[in-house]
Amino acid sequence: MNTNAFALRHIGPNEKDQKEMLETLGLDSLDQLIYETVPDDIKLKKGLNLDEPMTEHEYLLHIHDLSKKNKAYKTYIGLGYHPTVMPAVIQRNILENPGWYTAYTPYQAEIAQGRLEALLNFQTMVIELTGMEIANASLLDESTAAAEAMSLLFSVRDRAQKKADINKFFVSENILPQTLSLLETRANPIGIELVVGDEKSFEFSSEYFGAILQYPGRDGQITDIKSFIEKAKEAQIKVAVAADILSLVKLEAPGNFGADVVLGTTQRFGIPMGYGGPHAAYFATKEAYKRDIPGRIIGVTKDANGNRALRMALQTREQHIKRDRATSNICTAQVLLAVMASMYAVYHGPKGLKFIANKIHNKTSKLAEVLESFGYKQVNTSFFDTLQIKTKARKIKKIATRKKVNLCYPDKDTVTISINETTSIRDINYLISIFAEAANKETVVISEVTPANNIDAYLQRKSGFLELDVFNKYHSETQLMRYIKSLERKDLSLNHSMISLGSCTMKLNAASEMLPLSWFKWGNIHPFAPKKQARGYRRVLKKLENQLTEITGFAATSLQPNSGAQGEFAGLMVIKAYHESRNEGHRNICLIPSSAHGTNPASAVMAGMKVIVTKSTDEGNIDVDDLREKAIKHKDNLAALMVTYPSTHGVYESAIKEITQIIHDNGGQVYMDGANMNAQVGLTNPGNIGADVCHLNLHKTFAIPHGGGGPGVGPICVAKQLAPFLPGNPIFKTGGDKAITAISAAPFGSALACLISYGYIKMLGAEGLTQSTKVAILNANYIKHRLDGYYNTLYSGERGRAAHEMIIDCRPFKANGIEVTDIAKRLMDYGFHAPTVSFPVAGTLMIEPTESESKEEIDRFCDAMISIKKEIDSVTKEDTNNVLKNAPHTLDMITSNEWYFPYTREEAAFPLEYIRDNKFWPSVRRVDDAFGDRNLVCSCAPIEDYIEA
Repeated sequence: MNTNAFALRHIGPNEKDQKEMLETLGLDSLDQLIYETVPDDIKLKKGLNLDEPMTEHEYLLHIHDLSKKNKAYKTYIGLGYHPTVMPAVIQRNILENPGWYTAYTPYQAEIAQGRLEALLNFQTMVIELTGMEIANASLLDESTAAAEAMSLLFSVRDRAQKKADINKFFVSENILPQTLSLLETRANPIGIELVVGDEKSFEFSSEYFGAILQYPGRDGQITDIKSFIEKAKEAQIKVAVAADILSLVKLEAPGNFGADVVLGTTQRFGIPMGYGGPHAAYFATKEAYKRDIPGRIIGVTKDANGNRALRMALQTREQHIKRDRATSNICTAQVLLAVMASMYAVYHGPKGLKFIANKIHNKTSKLAEVLESFGYKQVNTSFFDTLQIKTKARKIKKIATRKKVNLCYPDKDTVTISINETTSIRDINYLISIFAEAANKETVVISEVTPANNIDAYLQRKSGFLELDVFNKYHSETQLMRYIKSLERKDLSLNHSMISLGSCTMKLNAASEMLPLSWFKWGNIHPFAPKKQARGYRRVLKKLENQLTEITGFAATSLQPNSGAQGEFAGLMVIKAYHESRNEGHRNICLIPSSAHGTNPASAVMAGMKVIVTKSTDEGNIDVDDLREKAIKHKDNLAALMVTYPSTHGVYESAIKEITQIIHDNGGQVYMDGANMNAQVGLTNPGNIGADVCHLNLHKTFAIPHGGGGPGVGPICVAKQLAPFLPGNPIFKTGGDKAITAISAAPFGSALACLISYGYIKMLGAEGLTQSTKVAILNANYIKHRLDGYYNTLYSGERGRAAHEMIIDCRPFKANGIEVTDIAKRLMDYGFHAPTVSFPVAGTLMIEPTESESKEEIDRFCDAMISIKKEIDSVTKEDTNNVLKNAPHTLDMITSNEWYFPYTREEAAFPLEYIRDNKFWPSVRRVDDAFGDRNLVCSCAPIEDYIEA
């Protein structure tokens, strides 16, 4: 046994276990299972062409050597990204802690109370700093948040504006360039006309429904948002403000001036730059727009005992429910990063944040004073941390580069300098020396900075913030460490037990893949730093693109999209650009099977396409005859088909090549949803099947952790004809020769997280990746077999096999009064997170064990499911006081002096013997979602303030 092989550590069942599982299935070999599962005509004829696998030790040496190719210069570029100080207590106890980074999106609230509290802290922090009424629990990045703000303001136009088709949106020319690019991407498909200009000379016309300002502006000047918003209100124009969250410590909250939306990034709250991400954006607005706010919202409610509990609120906005009419998408979040940013605020508190903000402002002011004494013209009259110097940029750049300092050079006559949390007095003196040399002056050495105020009085912060206990009591490392641990203990993550979520692929996130994320030379590179300083990143990212291109059978890859949903949108926008390049821009029909992911229709609408739904057969497959009929009917306008493979029902549809050919014959392109790529790698691929573009969930198939609901990376891989249209960036050239405008703020999206997938592929190699796919299929079919006779599997392939996941039907249990939710909650008592509930079929569970789970763990899960089936059989519809309806059972219930239930405490808490060894206690009883939606509270106020007597 080669104990150095990473595949041995990644894949759960060993050879002996695999043999036993195959015998249980009546099979002689794993290859026989694959033969019976995957259609012959789509199988690859040869293996993947990838590098030989590295051991974990070899990989860590390799990635360390590559990190040395990154040059971490002193960076003052700004443009939405700044060097920060991540408190070590947060790095060690959250970023590097699998209890936090392996958690899943908190759909099962009772076993997610810890991260829900951290996210509630995040929302509270955002609400108080922005002065708004409601905030979500993060978005992907600032530019995406700005695009969401534009979309929200467009959708909430008043009746008269909609009737008059008012579609103009004003954008300040002082917006971040990457944000403008993304606004352009999102505006055109939904009929919004962008008008870019100077807010000081803007004419407040009734032709506009909305506007967006940068606060402070990209060049550092603090915009007079107060006067602008007042005039906009008079003209019925709603205003979004993109605000630097750290500046809001010193600047008055935009909400107090009447802003309708405030958004930005929380990267400055202790999150490394990471060559562009991942970073949690924030988004706050008025409560009147709560049904239109994007992303998830964490709300306060009560549990079955009336105690305070948290859960995701207003989920009916979500794409998996509302489909093409959705106003939100659960995938557009950066939960792990939001948790870290919230803990930064908890750790520092309002006094600490004021200290940091004042320190930055005072140093910036001192630098301005000295540079002006040298004769430089500093044009910002009101600023927080950024100076705008009018001088010969080339001369400054030459000296600064020689001295390993990065400044920003917007044009040949301008240099901007953004001071940050890490900037010391020594650094200020070093900056002074650069400008002194350029001016042929003797440098000045300062020894201290004094309090300064270069912010206009009417924009200075007067309102308080972060006054609640949580932001004022955990300021020592011991206190914060224990607070973080207390929250972690309330969450069930992969470090406790299997999370068998169908469609979500909760596989191992190996420690060796994660370690480099904390390394200085990966974390401290600005996304717009000169390319020569990011050679390590460039090599990793290019190699990862090539790896993914090979695995998918395509011609090119873009890593830019920051989530699967953004990958869907990017893929469709590339298809749209392709049609336009052929003078076929009229093609706007998107065919989507009824079984498709809920995000697919919403993404198609975002891309300006019209959705036509095709039927499914009784077996859950695409109805090929119906698809052919609709493709022919719409052949003159057919743009695309969106298809998931294997299907969302967990089946390899044998007609997939015929399906893709039908679309091509009628002028369309095929977009393949890569959510189930976990069942393709090494066996087949989208290119071989006939697709033209696919997105990949690197946080599923390629081992980036879910982090409680983000970070995610959703790159797109494309066929040769689509490669020229891969998304670009306004500052760095990326993408194809005819690149569409940006999909995400940074040129390579969440580049830091891409290290994980790079390592995953490097250490597994072609053989390990292929074996992982095979074992994922084995594990799923083993569960299917073990549950046969207890649960009915809804769909299976032509030879009776499942793919890497399957759906079990829980609807017959309604006869006993048991709903699928009761089973999900009861699984918590057995120490398991529920599989995917009621998706894609209501009343079902979709189970995916992944290749990382051992036979022993899978058997425990099956034993739990079988035990629950016996419990179901023992109750009746009239018997509502039963162990399933009362689940989950908390420690408080089990240890209470009173016991009102017709079953024993042991049956409630320890239904199987294995549970005693490692009991996980849900911290609340079943939550009341309806109460929380009727009484929406999304900040840290005590529940007693909202519950009616």
